[in-house]
Amino acid sequence: MGSVGRVGTPRAVLMAAVLSAALLGGCSHHRGRDKHARVAPVAPARLATIGVNSYLWQASLDTIAFMPLATVDSNGGVIVTDWYVSPATPNERIKVTIAILDTVLRADAVRVSANREQLGAAGWVEVPVRAGTVQKLEETILGHARDLRRASIPG
Repeated sequence: MGSVGRVGTPRAVLMAAVLSAALLGGCSHHRGRDKHARVAPVAPARLATIGVNSYLWQASLDTIAFMPLATVDSNGGVIVTDWYVSPATPNERIKVTIAILDTVLRADAVRVSANREQLGAAGWVEVPVRAGTVQKLEETILGHARDLRRASIPG
């Protein structure tokens, strides 16, 4: 389960194929328009070949790709990591939950929560998550989702 969404895995290749098919399948010719008029191509903001926005989903998986995954539900839009211990701080661990709330790429369509623990004499003890951590994760996911959308624009 730890390889879900990683580049080069069969799941990542399948996700790329599904995204490509969804984008190409949505093309159509509009009657009544001047055939010489040029309209800038725009990737759809609503892309949901799964239960949630595909850009946000893939961006979420990419953002936490270094963490072990505990639960992944693309229909419900929930990703829960297992505890992650950074080699730089072996007495600290973090667990992240990401919820994708919509099929549209919007800033309020992603929610991140995090739990942090430190190892003490009595074992792992819950401590507050550092200020800005959750907001930074949400901003990173949204930025990457926008990049994925821009990259899917044909031409």
